Amino acid sequence: MDFRGKKYERGSNWSDPEVVELLQLWGNESVQMELESCLRNQHVFNRIADVLREKGIHRTGDQCREKIKKMKLEYRRLKDNSKTLRGGRAWKFYEVMDRVLTHRPTISYGAMGPGGVLGQGLLQGALSDGFHNHFPQYGHAQHSELMEIKCEEVQSDEQCLTPEPPSMTYIHDSGAEQEEEEQSLMERGAPDSPISRVEVTEDVSASPSGFSESNMAGSSGQSRRQRLWRKRKNHEPLNQLISQMLMAQRASEERFLQMEERRMEQEQEAEERRLRLEERRLQLDRQHELRMFTVFAQMLGMIRQGGGAEATLPTDVGFSQEGEVVGKGVSGKVQESTVGDVYNCSQYCSPYLSTRGNILSGFHGSSEEGYRAYHEDKYDEDKNPNGIINFGTSENKLCFDLMSKRLTQSDMNVIEPPLLQYPDWKGHTFLREEVARFLTYYCKAPAPLNPENVIILNGCGSLFSSLAAVLCDPGDAVLIAAPFYGGITQSIFLYSGIKLAYVHLESKGTLPGTRPFQLTVAKLESTLQTAKEQGTNVKALILLNPHNPLGDVYSAAEMLDFLEFAKRNSLHVIVDEIYMLSVFDESVAFHSVLSLDKLPDPQRTHVMWGISKDFAVSGVRFGTLYSQNQDVCNGVASLCYFHGVCGPMQYKIAQLLRDRDWINQVYLRVNHSRLRAAHAYVADELRAIGVPFLHRSAGFFIWIDFRKYLRTPTFEEEVGLWKDFLDNKVLLSCGKAFECSEPGWFRVIFSDKTHRLQLGMQRIRTVLERREKELQREEQNPVEEDGKADSTDEVIYVSSHHEPSGSNLSDLIVQLQNQMRSSDWLQRNTAENFAQQNPEVFQVYSKYMGKQ
Repeated sequence: MDFRGKKYERGSNWSDPEVVELLQLWGNESVQMELESCLRNQHVFNRIADVLREKGIHRTGDQCREKIKKMKLEYRRLKDNSKTLRGGRAWKFYEVMDRVLTHRPTISYGAMGPGGVLGQGLLQGALSDGFHNHFPQYGHAQHSELMEIKCEEVQSDEQCLTPEPPSMTYIHDSGAEQEEEEQSLMERGAPDSPISRVEVTEDVSASPSGFSESNMAGSSGQSRRQRLWRKRKNHEPLNQLISQMLMAQRASEERFLQMEERRMEQEQEAEERRLRLEERRLQLDRQHELRMFTVFAQMLGMIRQGGGAEATLPTDVGFSQEGEVVGKGVSGKVQESTVGDVYNCSQYCSPYLSTRGNILSGFHGSSEEGYRAYHEDKYDEDKNPNGIINFGTSENKLCFDLMSKRLTQSDMNVIEPPLLQYPDWKGHTFLREEVARFLTYYCKAPAPLNPENVIILNGCGSLFSSLAAVLCDPGDAVLIAAPFYGGITQSIFLYSGIKLAYVHLESKGTLPGTRPFQLTVAKLESTLQTAKEQGTNVKALILLNPHNPLGDVYSAAEMLDFLEFAKRNSLHVIVDEIYMLSVFDESVAFHSVLSLDKLPDPQRTHVMWGISKDFAVSGVRFGTLYSQNQDVCNGVASLCYFHGVCGPMQYKIAQLLRDRDWINQVYLRVNHSRLRAAHAYVADELRAIGVPFLHRSAGFFIWIDFRKYLRTPTFEEEVGLWKDFLDNKVLLSCGKAFECSEPGWFRVIFSDKTHRLQLGMQRIRTVLERREKELQREEQNPVEEDGKADSTDEVIYVSSHHEPSGSNLSDLIVQLQNQMRSSDWLQRNTAENFAQQNPEVFQVYSKYMGKQ
């Protein structure tokens, strides 16, 4: 049976014959030399256990080591008590341990014979069989005259530590062997051992095992110790050299392991980069394929209609750099288009989905790629320090500590039967009442707000979708100033097919005293008039206050002007005030629409607010609508069935909103202080590298001008810069995601922890410095165009800002030829390959061609 696997198994009590065998092996000079010379001596005890096992004593190496350890401790205790127990009885193995541990001539034990004396042949046979098999590095142990060991028999009431063994014998080494032992002891001495640092006195003997004995003075002992001290002193330089060599070897091994780990990490990073490049190449191929099929489908439609008729492109479709739909808006010439028109020009029809299902399946926002990459490679200071830092998603990450502490207090944890049942779909009455009181207080309403006008939904995105469905018909349009938060496009289009009419704002003021990207009534009037001339039915106006991404806070006079414009044109006004409590500069005053003494058109004014931004809980989906129009409230309430908030969460939110003291005295003070500090840090960094930006005091973002880092003022170059940031592991939001009319503007989120802000700004600085050097080299060494673009660099971009109102067949043919020249896609994707990879699509296409 093999006991070596049972490392920590505790063995049964040792019998005296087993102890004798163990001491015989352990006390051997060669074993003692090896135990003193190695740092980890477990293998020595394993070999001792192997020898014992051959003799029929089944013990593990750990059990042998523990037994020796206990006997050493007992020896030391007896030695400190003058070698006797309280009963006057000496421990029978004391002399053995004393001779071994003080490096006296080695004592070897053997099994007892009938006469009480161990035979010479038996001892030599045991040593020969055991040690030469398991300790081959040492020679035969030499033994000479036999001496008898006697144990004094003393009666005592106390029990002995171990049963008394038979009388034992030992073999005393000769004088020559004593000299060899002293020499080996000198060779084993370490420079930093106690005996090399302390002078040995006449009446104390020391051993490398750490034991000393007093009252052992004598001329022979003293001379032997003096010789030992002199020899050890002579060997100190050699010991130091060996120690230094071992330390250097260990350091080199550690460096080798570190280099090996670094090499493996670099190989893994290279493989990840290769996979990303391969995925990027496949994406470009798909985009090119989509663009070619789009143009080709338009050409087929024209040919079927007669070949010479003009085919109009829907002006509400835009494609991002990835070929994704990013906008359903109108600009310049506003043209109506149905959902089917939008789909036919931009997507491939799946035979398994409806027209609307295909639209929903293929719809992606412009930020989808970066957001998906961020979730696959999130930055973590401990687990993933080389991950992506997210400066693109508008979240307040500065007050998680305050909110987590407040939301876990005892008053929040209430579960009652009404909270587990279906509520009023508008929201529980207690929550709507608390929201009315909350908005009355923080919006500074002139009169208490009515809880019957409050609707509760799971987020402001759901509110946009519901209001668009209630206020507009498919094909209608909504005015909105661009740039704006791009998520609104998705919110109002996916459910209802509502378009956006962009009121484009410029970075340079057209009139004296105007600010960059300023919204005016004149711009609203111009865009509305253009839409009417094109036959577009505009039903509403969306206002963001404070504005995302600009950070503007509209004055009360400006808001009143916008509401008066809407009333003159019978437009509903949807006011999003989700950053109401995130104005962190005390010198800037926020004026809610609800604070106006009299609304110009209260039946068409609808105010939205939520807790995701102001209270740093974007994962808690809660939004509220306040409208005095009960028809609108009832229409939105009918959709609350799909967008409700669970009962326990409604209770927590009500408890949070009614805790006015904590909000005012703790949360808002700390939140505004942290927002100011983070904004100041990012602003100082941008000033240091000479980058212009809008200095505003609301929200979590800074609108930054990176136009000087673009090779050409195009959205393709903007996308290239955005990708450079993402490749350098920092996620931003480019201006096209907000439908900005000027390429080169970016939004950076600053509401993050200091260490992430520092690392993120360092990565941004690295990209900008590299871009600046590349631009300088290109200016010094201009490269002439050869008429052919690489498919990995050129991006054909269809934008609602630059898109013509109509195209004839010849223009489409030229566009298709440009698409074909820009890539070797046709050479790599023949009809045979396409039929093998997409048999279903090829069959549909073949049937379609057969009908022509």
